[in-house]
Amino acid sequence: MKYLIFTLAFCLFLNHSEQARAQIRLENICSIYGHEEVRLIGMGLVVGLDGTGDGGKAGPTIRALSAAMKAMHTPVLDAKELTNAKNVAIVTVHATIPKTGLHKGQRLDCFISSYLSAKSLRGGRLLVTPLQSDDLKNEIVIGTAEGAVVIEDAVQATGGRIPNGVIIKNSYFRNEDYLQRIVDTSGKEPVIRLLLDGPHSSFISVRTITELINEAFEFESFGEQHAKAVSPSIIDVQIPKTWQETPIDFIAEVLDLKINSPHSMSKVQVNSKTGVVIVSGDVELSPVLINHPNLQISIGAGNTIVNGAAFKSLSDGQSTRTTARLDQLVKALNELGVPRDAMIEVLRELARSGKLHAIYEEI
Repeated sequence: MKYLIFTLAFCLFLNHSEQARAQIRLENICSIYGHEEVRLIGMGLVVGLDGTGDGGKAGPTIRALSAAMKAMHTPVLDAKELTNAKNVAIVTVHATIPKTGLHKGQRLDCFISSYLSAKSLRGGRLLVTPLQSDDLKNEIVIGTAEGAVVIEDAVQATGGRIPNGVIIKNSYFRNEDYLQRIVDTSGKEPVIRLLLDGPHSSFISVRTITELINEAFEFESFGEQHAKAVSPSIIDVQIPKTWQETPIDFIAEVLDLKINSPHSMSKVQVNSKTGVVIVSGDVELSPVLINHPNLQISIGAGNTIVNGAAFKSLSDGQSTRTTARLDQLVKALNELGVPRDAMIEVLRELARSGKLHAIYEEI
């Protein structure tokens, strides 16, 4: 009989005093608006296929091949001449410049996918293809892609990868352009915008982080508050005058600030197919009595009894907690070897009854 495997995203069995001392840099839970990856796209031709292309009667492929041949000084007078070109396929090309940027001459991988009816791209080679950012209004060619296609999926051969297939032609992260994206200079003072990641976005989080930033730069503010919460996931931070000539250094100082045990929403995610349960945060349970065909569970003030066996709280012994924790129940069910289906049923009913104090999701 298979049993449920519990994966606890939050280290539930870590000593609480150690958790309290844990410090997290803001860079691990925040990002800067405008500091983002750049996706490159293009459309090209893969040649050299063993009769598995989408040439022949595929109009877009024929027209693209005709244009490519014209560019290489071999004009096609009649498109009918290409109707048997089954060794060619039209593909989309995708690549991603990391947040840290790339500059002229540097390379990165790209991925290609068949656009029409090609059966396989195995053995093919991508002709030189210009790539631009996914902001189609910007028609500047950022890089070009070219090279032999590597098929990584043995079953799905209509997509592949070209290692180091992209060479950057124009530095997208030039200093002046980059600063314009991350620093807002439209107001009285330049401002950067902090974006909290999903799990840590909350009113409590932005209040705590705002107070942390204002306290850190208090000596430069002369009573002015630099950080201001805009929403549960956004904080605007004015750059102090002493840092306005070096905004990158200021951003580094902000992201290097440390917060004690950042707040996150308690969440329980259950995958009934794999039997994996992910518990995030300190999930508490209200007192409740559960009668299951094979289980009798009593959850009281800080203790759990399963089928008559008592399981003590996992606190440090100094807690005045009046509610039990989910990790306590999980430990009890695991020790008793309760089947995964029964465990999931218990969690589901606890959520439905409102006794499980966390966001509950089945994935």
